[in-house]
Amino acid sequence: MPILKNSSQDAVRPKTRRNSYVLPKLPVPPLQETLNMYLKSMRHLVTEEQYKTTEGIVQKFGARGEIGEFLQQQLIKRREREANWVYDWWLDDMYLRNPVPLTVNSSPGMVFPRQIFRDQNDQLRFAARLIAGILDYKVVIDARALPVDYARGQLAGQPLCMEQYYKLFSSYRLPGHQKDTLAVQKSSVMPEPEHVIVACQNQFFVLDVVINFRRLNETDLFTQLRKIVKMAENQEEQTAPIGLLTSDSRTEWAEARRVVMRDSTNRDSLDAIERCIFLLCLDSPSGVEQTDINLALQIMHGGDCHKNRANRWYDKTMQFVVGKDGICGLVYEHSPAEGIAVIQCVEHLLCYIKETSKKLVRADSVCELPAPRRLRWKCDSEIQRYLTSAADKLQRLIDNIDLNVYWFKTFGKDFIKKQKMSPDAFIQVGLQLSYYRCHGRLVPTYESASTRRFQEGRVDNIRSATKEAFDFVKAMIDGGPSISDSKKMELLWEAINAQTNYTILAITGMAIDNHLLGLRQMAMELQMDLPKLFTDETYLISNHFILSTSQVPTTMEGFLFYGPVVPDGYGASYNPHLDHIIFCISCFNDCKATSSTMFAKAVEKSFIQMKELCIKYNTKAKQSFMGNITQKVQNGRKLYH
Repeated sequence: MPILKNSSQDAVRPKTRRNSYVLPKLPVPPLQETLNMYLKSMRHLVTEEQYKTTEGIVQKFGARGEIGEFLQQQLIKRREREANWVYDWWLDDMYLRNPVPLTVNSSPGMVFPRQIFRDQNDQLRFAARLIAGILDYKVVIDARALPVDYARGQLAGQPLCMEQYYKLFSSYRLPGHQKDTLAVQKSSVMPEPEHVIVACQNQFFVLDVVINFRRLNETDLFTQLRKIVKMAENQEEQTAPIGLLTSDSRTEWAEARRVVMRDSTNRDSLDAIERCIFLLCLDSPSGVEQTDINLALQIMHGGDCHKNRANRWYDKTMQFVVGKDGICGLVYEHSPAEGIAVIQCVEHLLCYIKETSKKLVRADSVCELPAPRRLRWKCDSEIQRYLTSAADKLQRLIDNIDLNVYWFKTFGKDFIKKQKMSPDAFIQVGLQLSYYRCHGRLVPTYESASTRRFQEGRVDNIRSATKEAFDFVKAMIDGGPSISDSKKMELLWEAINAQTNYTILAITGMAIDNHLLGLRQMAMELQMDLPKLFTDETYLISNHFILSTSQVPTTMEGFLFYGPVVPDGYGASYNPHLDHIIFCISCFNDCKATSSTMFAKAVEKSFIQMKELCIKYNTKAKQSFMGNITQKVQNGRKLYH
């Protein structure tokens, strides 16, 4: 795609470098090691009776000449012919076959630093700069010229797959009756006219950002946004709040979309939304106190004010929210990309806005521009019933979400690093201690681990509820005076060590979740009876992630958050800074056992307790606790070369 002219000057643009490296393919882990790790990961999370049953099932599955060995060989053959043998199966299982509403359940949100807008023009100037920054970033994306990311933390320095970035502004999730479809637009030699969809007062408008092969500058965009706001105020022209349909369950929305598509006007409007670069949501004032929690809820679903709940279109990958009262952020559809790609994009945009805000934007464009176009919808009584139903269910979902944004200020990653510990491993063990403090047990835990070291790599799961973490939290909560603090410190190091080992396995393609998924899906693809391993109660428990966690670091004072993935679970994202950690904890109100406030208080108590333990006992004797992490991993599973 040719790079279009940009009438803005001094654009803030990432340095470019052609991607000239070839990444290895994701490995297929050894079968017996996966089965052994699976048993080890679940032994302390199920009853002894259940474990004995599972142990027998696993041993039979993995025995010589049995079904597991056959399926393993089929996976190895699949690896030879696919760029990434698990990607399609993983995408379907994680996202496209999940029928729950995207709102709250699937789409994460991100809160930007709060803006101060004196009037609506300030809001629109910020929005114009935001659009210009995205278009500037998209030039580099379209040229596939982003600088290559390199791994940080464990096994730092390895190049990473960049494909997720290239889907941020070209993807759309189509609802389906059986499963959704992730549609990705391909770049062409001759670019089509590019446009953004602007949502304002629950209406949708087409804002062309390239006219006569010229990219609109910030002044042009500001002029067009003012026209859209004026058009949206015309009560006589307003149409039904059709965006509500995208907040419904995927099967309901698929059926409603089929009905909507009967009319050619509606088809044209849907086509315009599905082909847009991104959505810009110009929100009305929320009317509530601007706490971190209220900011997050506003981004997630429109907030407590009814004005903005239909001012979204959840199927589009990137939706930027710019509120008249300064609430700004992003809600994104998760299937094309992980949080790190989104955060990198956002931080570039905020840098662009900061730099370009030093320049004045003229009040109006110097050239005459065609007016933006309002999208029209024809809604009969059947569509109205779908809208009413979707609105009712969205309200119940809004009432049900329990979210807490907790700033832990006692220490941050700087203190943890001084203990010679991995900040992520420390925080994960702390979350296990916090959950045990609340509920008296540990549960299957999901921590996303990037597999971008491989072609088309997305994530695998770090199972943080290790036996070593279990021993540590039991000692801390139940041990009493019978367990010395020095022993607790030893158990903490063993838990940190186990967490670090598993992290290395996950990022090198050697964790168990994707492998087990692949074995299961291979059996289904071959139309075989599903092996008993995958219908066993332990396997079902192991995939019910009551604690879903993710590290989402930013350099700015913003934060990313998401809802729980199961009805009785917690979502727990964390953003570690040098001297503090931002935790975003979510659960559902209709589960009486969970509470985000209770969990946040447990986090505070647990992390302070761990700090006190470290200060007292974490000396040079660390080496006797820790062992050689790299050697342990190599003894268990070879790192890829």
